[in-house]
Parts: sequence; C-alpha cells; structure tokens
Amino acid sequence: MKGRITAAIAALVFVAGIGVGYAAKQRPTPATWQGKDAKDAGKALLDMALVQAGKNGSWERIGAGRVYYLGGYKAEGQAIFDALLKGKHEDSDVYRIARVYAEAGEWAKARPLFDRFLVDNPDDAKGFAEVGAHYMLQGDRATAERMFATAIAIEDGDPWMTEHMAGAYLGVRPQE
Repeated sequence: MKGRITAAIAALVFVAGIGVGYAAKQRPTPATWQGKDAKDAGKALLDMALVQAGKNGSWERIGAGRVYYLGGYKAEGQAIFDALLKGKHEDSDVYRIARVYAEAGEWAKARPLFDRFLVDNPDDAKGFAEVGAHYMLQGDRATAERMFATAIAIEDGDPWMTEHMAGAYLGVRPQE
C-alpha cells in the first residue's frame, strides 16, 4: 500500500510539474480576450506577459508593470517595481520606472528616481536632457536649463536630446 501511495504522489508531482511548465509556455490566443470585458481581457493578457517576461527580463517586467500601473491595476504595477528595485537591478531599470511615474503624473515619485539615475550616470547626456525636460514640464525651468547645459557639455550633436529640450519648452513630454 505504501508503495502505491508513493507512486501516486510521484505521479501527481510529475503531472503538476508538467502543468507548471506548460503554463509558463502559454501564448495568448483569441480565447484570452474574445467575449471578455475589456478590463478582464487586458488583465489576462498582462498576466501572460508577466509570465513570458520571466524573472530575469527586467525591461519586459517594467513594461508589464507600466501597463498594470497606468491601466488601473496600480498595486500590481507597484509590486513589480518594488520587487525590481529591491533586488539586483540595472541603472536603466530605475530610469524606466521613473518614466512610468512621470507618465502617471506622479512627479514626487519620479523625481528621486531620475535624480538617482543621474548621480549614478554622470556622463549620460541624453538622460540629462530628458530629465531636464521633465523638470521643465513641472515648472522648474532653472533646474531644467542647468541639466540641458550639462547634457550639451557632454554631447552636443544628438538630435534626440535637442528634441527633448525643444519639446519641454513647448509642453511636449519626452518620448523614448
């Protein structure tokens, strides 16, 4: 009897393992969204995107977090950002998360992350131009113009930087 129970447990663990592996490889199909409320369809697709991103795809995880955060699932997006920032991460992860907060109109959350990125990346001309543009759009022209000057001192021929600066004066948010 004990042998049968052990075999049954082993079979369940094996089947569960296959199920977990299968779930991780799932792909969206029309059944994921067809006939569902838009919010439910979006959430189902986001949940799949997060599985597809895996644990090591920080840019992809931030992308999913962005859609959760801006799409009405703020707590889920925040949890993704918090987990990334608590673990080992790249400076660019900090920057991308700051962009999400800026896009959400949450300057108080974006600003310290942007500032942290610039301290850690003092030679990133495009970063100074983009962050300066965000400062300008928040009404801090003096800080923005100091950042623009820093950006130009590092690199003066990048059209993306110049576009970020121009856009800031015209009320246009920087775009990646």
